[in-house]
Amino acid sequence: MRIIGIAASLHAGSFITRLLAAVGGELPSGVDFMPWTGLADVPPFTAGPVPDPPSELLRLVDDADGLLLIAPEHSLLPVELGDALRWLSASGALTGKHVAVMSASARPCGAMWAQAELYRQLTEAGAVVMGAELVISPLSPHFDERGRLTVGRLREQVRDVVSRLCPAAVGEPVPVMEAVPLRQPAVKREAALTA
Repeated sequence: MRIIGIAASLHAGSFITRLLAAVGGELPSGVDFMPWTGLADVPPFTAGPVPDPPSELLRLVDDADGLLLIAPEHSLLPVELGDALRWLSASGALTGKHVAVMSASARPCGAMWAQAELYRQLTEAGAVVMGAELVISPLSPHFDERGRLTVGRLREQVRDVVSRLCPAAVGEPVPVMEAVPLRQPAVKREAALTA
């Protein structure tokens, strides 16, 4: 299984980029996780031939089983992310694709608008969307020296979304038992004997 990750930030060391890497570290073993870093080079959508940065993204998403998006606390999405979503939508690459959306905020409902807009655009493009808004305390350390999330509550929220994006393998079906003919009721048997 392959998951493509996109952080809605143009800065390599940003909190959102680090959060994407940390969420990627919570994916089950055996899942191939690839963060895509070409967001800054995506041009506005135009009809006609697809240029290089969007064509690379289209190819990656086409070949992937799912997509993981991390958005910051803003009322508006970054312009470059909107452009990327328009390229993906126009090509049909998001139709039926499982997409997990997470947004980080210092207060409850802080990233609500960005997440709602992401949900709207992805749903209109035909994606199967799931997600969570992560409330990040500015007073708490968020990552350990290996880049993993340190706050248990955040890891639980992340793992809940991850479990929906990468569900466990389906178990073997239960064997079907052969039908056993029912016996006739005792009353009917007695009636048959006296006849």
